[in-house]
Amino acid sequence: MMKKIEAYIRPEKLEDIKSLLAELDLNGLSMSQVMGFGRQKGWKEFVRGTEIDYNFLPKIKLEIVVADEDVENIVSKITETACTGSVGDGKIFISDVNDAIRIRTKERGMDAIK
Repeated sequence: MMKKIEAYIRPEKLEDIKSLLAELDLNGLSMSQVMGFGRQKGWKEFVRGTEIDYNFLPKIKLEIVVADEDVENIVSKITETACTGSVGDGKIFISDVNDAIRIRTKERGMDAIK
């Protein structure tokens, strides 16, 4: 079985996480720039005398599909590396992946993600 790890992290932590994942010799990673909020909310600014409420903050979304046995190690390393101890450090979600297919070779399952 495979798992998908979705990690929402601070943008300034991306390079550290990329280095970490390269050390773990992972075969694939997707990265998206996203906007969102949680407890951190956002901030308010005054623009030309009008208060503007910026509810969404920039985050980086990482998606990684790995074997079940690798999940805890990877999640632990991401958590260690992404943590600043402040509100807004992010979240990690883990979900089941039923199948994967490498389009070029038609390989399926674990063979497709190795």
